[in-house]
Amino acid sequence: MLSKNQIKFITKLGQKKHRLQERLFVVEGIKMIKELLASPLELYQLYTTTSLNSDAKNEVLISEKELKSISFLKTPNTALAIFKMPENQPLTSNGLIVALDDVRDPGNLGTIIRLCDWFGVKDLVCSQQTVDCYNPKVLQATMGSITRVNISYVDLNVFLKEATLPIYGAFMDGTTVYEATLPEQGILIMGNEANGISSSLETVINKRISIPRFGPVKATESLNVATATAVLLSEFRRR
Repeated sequence: MLSKNQIKFITKLGQKKHRLQERLFVVEGIKMIKELLASPLELYQLYTTTSLNSDAKNEVLISEKELKSISFLKTPNTALAIFKMPENQPLTSNGLIVALDDVRDPGNLGTIIRLCDWFGVKDLVCSQQTVDCYNPKVLQATMGSITRVNISYVDLNVFLKEATLPIYGAFMDGTTVYEATLPEQGILIMGNEANGISSSLETVINKRISIPRFGPVKATESLNVATATAVLLSEFRRR
């Protein structure tokens, strides 16, 4: 039976401050847990209502009521696992890199991590204000891709000023991506959901690109940042 202290410890991991303090994060759902168990990530503790019959150590059988008390989902999904955060890996200085400027929505970040995995982008660079990649909602949206993308939180101004790769930024008034010359190696910056790319970063951008609207009314204000990332990465890779 889970103690009150155990429940308190687990539920506190829903907060970024405690995740960073403990260097632990929570994952829910058998499919995703099994994927992470097969990765280099180290398991801290596994709580499940039915044994997963895996080689995982530290498996604890609990009741559905107990699972509900520690779950971050409205409908708990059979199992919850706590993993240790991996050590930060150094950034590569080549290839295609995605940089996020203050992306706040967990679903958007999770989807972008999954897109990076799909399009073979190894490095995702985030501003310090971007939502935490170990947020439970972000992890659910990644569908396991969190294990295959190197995610770094940096001062974007410093990172971009020191970069040697060409820098592309997504804007509403940029050159249409379908006509732009796109390199195999470069940095693609995606901005905040409401405000786009911050003015402090605009000065370091080499090329402003956009996704044109084809609808006759053209009333849609903008694309969702994750959707826009998918379109732009597809074009970068297609070239």
